[in-house]
Amino acid sequence: MDAIYIPQLTKAPERTEEVQVEEFLPGLETLTPVRGHVRVQHHGTYLEVSAQAETIITCTCNRCLQQYNRRLGLDTKEIIWLDEAANQVNDLPLEREVIMEELLETLPPDGHFYPNEWLYEQMCLAVPQRQLCSRNCPGIPVSNTVDSSDSPATPVDNRWASLEALKKQLPGQ
Repeated sequence: MDAIYIPQLTKAPERTEEVQVEEFLPGLETLTPVRGHVRVQHHGTYLEVSAQAETIITCTCNRCLQQYNRRLGLDTKEIIWLDEAANQVNDLPLEREVIMEELLETLPPDGHFYPNEWLYEQMCLAVPQRQLCSRNCPGIPVSNTVDSSDSPATPVDNRWASLEALKKQLPGQ
């Protein structure tokens, strides 16, 4: 996707540009290309950016640690303010209090908007924090084993079996 020169948007029909998307986004690991569209509309002092897109990602279940595929859909809208002071480097202190009104996206009115970067950020935000392969995921399968020292059976994760075998080969074990 090409960058959109913001002043050129004012000359576009309805001050709007729509970009069709069907590509893999750099940095976002997906099984299928991201498909959909991004719409950017110039409103004088701000851009209204919206997107509808989807792809398929591979997730790792937080309970059983198995990988599974999940459809990742996006239907979002954001306001990006146009500000002359945007992207200017200020000598700010390392720590400072930020008021809620400053938590806004801004771009210079004579700059560029990068739809691929914006779409990448939105897709990353859409990835679920809690990843479960199913509602009834039992978690990591555990088996009861008896240690050779006649201690009571303790649950062991099967993935540690190779390490347990190596441990038994060490002298003094």
